[in-house]
Amino acid sequence: MTPWLTIIGVGENGLGELGSGARAIVETADIIVGSKRILAHENFGTVETHCWTSPFADMLARIEKWKGRNIVILATGDPMHFGVGATLARSIPIEDMTIIPAPSAFSLAAARLGWSLQDVEMISLHGRPVSLLHAAIQPGAKILALTASGQTPHEVAAILCARGFGASELTILEHMGGAKECRTSLTAADCNAHSFADFNTIGISCIAGKTAQILPQSPGLPDDAFVHDGQLTKREVRAITLAALGPTPDALLWDIGAGCGSIAIEWMRAVKGARAIAFEKNTARIKLIADNAVALGTPGLDVVAGDATKTLGNRDVPDAIFLGGAVTDQFLFDTCWGALAPGGRLVANAVTLEGEAALSARHETHGGELVRIDISRIAAIGARRVMRPRLAVTQWRLTKDWT
Repeated sequence: MTPWLTIIGVGENGLGELGSGARAIVETADIIVGSKRILAHENFGTVETHCWTSPFADMLARIEKWKGRNIVILATGDPMHFGVGATLARSIPIEDMTIIPAPSAFSLAAARLGWSLQDVEMISLHGRPVSLLHAAIQPGAKILALTASGQTPHEVAAILCARGFGASELTILEHMGGAKECRTSLTAADCNAHSFADFNTIGISCIAGKTAQILPQSPGLPDDAFVHDGQLTKREVRAITLAALGPTPDALLWDIGAGCGSIAIEWMRAVKGARAIAFEKNTARIKLIADNAVALGTPGLDVVAGDATKTLGNRDVPDAIFLGGAVTDQFLFDTCWGALAPGGRLVANAVTLEGEAALSARHETHGGELVRIDISRIAAIGARRVMRPRLAVTQWRLTKDWT
């Protein structure tokens, strides 16, 4: 099959940097698609050109309808690294495409800063919430971030300062590879005194201050990292629960009775690409989940309001399910078990005798593991210290057969 779609990465200097082969493909194109910035700096003669539209999906649908014509997409840098090539590859067979990458902004920035790419966290804040940064902030971490505009460095600095990382070193690299290339180095605390071009990439060297909020990437965030009304899977039980659920890349979790969203949020933080849907019927808690998701770097968490028995239908097939509420509801369990993907994991926690009885009965029928989790915390009684037990949690873990 002859490819009909060519995606070509270009740098700051546009088509002038292309090799003869890529240039010839552009010159013979029937239709050229690109950003306003790229198209405005080139003369394509009488060739039909199109700028990306909003919403992005509309242009993708048009591109698919142009199959059979010679289509060229001009993308910034490497189209397969947070780029349009990766997006198109989800719906167009790779056999239909030719992809010619240019150095990505990450590669250029690493070369400018002398950073080893395999040791750097790379994120895109272009067309994505800046709150994604929260999940990457760690003492000593190095982060490279694509940006949406000249305002993004200020938004990044504000997050770092709010987390107690105001001493972090920022390097804003503008127009890399072009005649207007510029480099500005400063601390997050000093960022507001400067302005930046819209076309920039940020290098962040994280430095924690004495008041820094340090949130580990391993499951078991401190309870006070979440805003909650008491409906929270406590830290130790949460870590054990996440271990039982087993987050994996691109896997989807259904968090049923999500409370403040702690399980779903930690699932998404644990592994790159992990997805989650939080089902919660309490209106006030819906806002808590959304606020916690933004504050902890998982703004992509999907929150579904309403009774889970009525809202589970027509959802993507889950790879794991956590039942944190309504564990006695047999209809809810049957619905979840029927929806779970083969090989998927179901974990249910109960603290009441009724919930424990329901899990015990299901364990007898379906098998799996039944575990009692007893946690004690230090407390004072007068001048003495004691270990005060918390409510014991009965946890049922079950893996669905592949057949």
